[in-house]
Amino acid sequence: MNVKFVFRITALCVFFTSLFMLAPAIIAFIDAQYRYGFIYLGVVAVMLIFSGIIFWLTRNYKPTFYAQEGFAATSLSWILMSFLGAVPFKLTGEIPSYIDALFEIVSGFTTTGASILTDIEALSRCNLYWRSFSHWLGGMGVLVFLLAIVPSAKKESGSGIFLMRAESPGPSVGKFTPHIRQTAIILYVIYVLLTAMCVILLLVGGMPVFDSLCTAFGTAGTGGFSVLNSSMAGYCEFCRNVVTVFMFLFGVNFNMYFLLLLRQFKSVFKNSELRAYVITVVSSIVLITLNIRNMFGSFSQALHHAAFQVSSIITTTGFASDDFEQWPAFSKSILFILMFIGACAGSTGGGLKVSRVILLFKSIWKTIIKTLRPRKVHIVRMDSRTVDASVTHGVNSYLAIYCVIILTSFLIVSLDNYSLGTNLSAVVACFNNIGPGFELVGATENYSHFSNLSKIVLSCDMLLGRLEIFPLLVLFSPDLWSRKR
Repeated sequence: MNVKFVFRITALCVFFTSLFMLAPAIIAFIDAQYRYGFIYLGVVAVMLIFSGIIFWLTRNYKPTFYAQEGFAATSLSWILMSFLGAVPFKLTGEIPSYIDALFEIVSGFTTTGASILTDIEALSRCNLYWRSFSHWLGGMGVLVFLLAIVPSAKKESGSGIFLMRAESPGPSVGKFTPHIRQTAIILYVIYVLLTAMCVILLLVGGMPVFDSLCTAFGTAGTGGFSVLNSSMAGYCEFCRNVVTVFMFLFGVNFNMYFLLLLRQFKSVFKNSELRAYVITVVSSIVLITLNIRNMFGSFSQALHHAAFQVSSIITTTGFASDDFEQWPAFSKSILFILMFIGACAGSTGGGLKVSRVILLFKSIWKTIIKTLRPRKVHIVRMDSRTVDASVTHGVNSYLAIYCVIILTSFLIVSLDNYSLGTNLSAVVACFNNIGPGFELVGATENYSHFSNLSKIVLSCDMLLGRLEIFPLLVLFSPDLWSRKR
């Protein structure tokens, strides 16, 4: 285990996170909230000193990097980012409880969008900005950002893939180009361009500049933090339509955008995950629209809200245009199923991922065929390529651990003695990085009523869901730290 390199990467993540905190400090000074501005600058100074000390202590590191170091560096970075990122909320006094502040920033970095705030609009603009920007930073991943801008990433491109695999969502992660740094740059260029397009269109729709930035951050990161108590319901229909489209786009595997740039249109259209994603979204919109038609003045209004909410839930963004808690049980059941499916692998969305669901069904079918015809060799294929047995085994293992974590968390959260629907949907919504659930954690509610124990459990669920379980679990394995190479 290359401990020095792990802590060096962690220090770099803390360093760059601290630089991003300068923006809310500037906003605080612009708004003449000097105390808040100095609090942010103080936190930045502490993070810079901390990262500088660690960087100095690890100056004699060896650039040998494998999967175990990738898991450890990713997990430690996200944990430290969360603990330090919550400090401004606490020190400004706008979120008095540190547990609540930690819950809020973990929800931000993991792009979950679950909140303990009862009055979002009471927050200062600097805290609103930091809260929303955490979505954008966590959406693509701070380590991917690090790989994109740190010059040494080019030299260590063979090792960098372990960082990207540990942080990027989905069953498997590959490189677009021979160098991992080039891949990371391409990812972030696409990410920035799509975000900029979203901001411009929201401005065209008449949304204020600050609101446009924060909404675009939440849309790009598929997080769902809004600057209004009414979420997206407080904006015009055009702005909601823009967000609907971009939530869908950010739920697509970013590989598809790279293939489009290369004009490999056939590869995009033949991609089974993308087809399944589109079919799932369209069919869900149609079914929900027909089911809620009588609740709205026209068919177009029903279609508008159905499309927005389906796009929001399947991409695990969590924005709300209407109180879907009041919708019929059939529509809520579809949304509940979409919570589990999630977006595509390689997107900024959460959930199981469409590709993983496809592989699960193919694995089930293989088992059925194997039972009926034991001698027949059945190969699992996806996009005309053979899926390695280790991938299907990994997907099956992921599902098993996924169920165990959800059930264990559900049992602990149930100690608060809320209803079955509230407790289960809260766990599912946090673990799948969605945000809103049903009943007491519905679209118009929040998580403030849960106990500190439940908030800690749900915060862990958010981190486990964002990092796809394994990087965080192996961090606590003795074998990780004792193994020698």
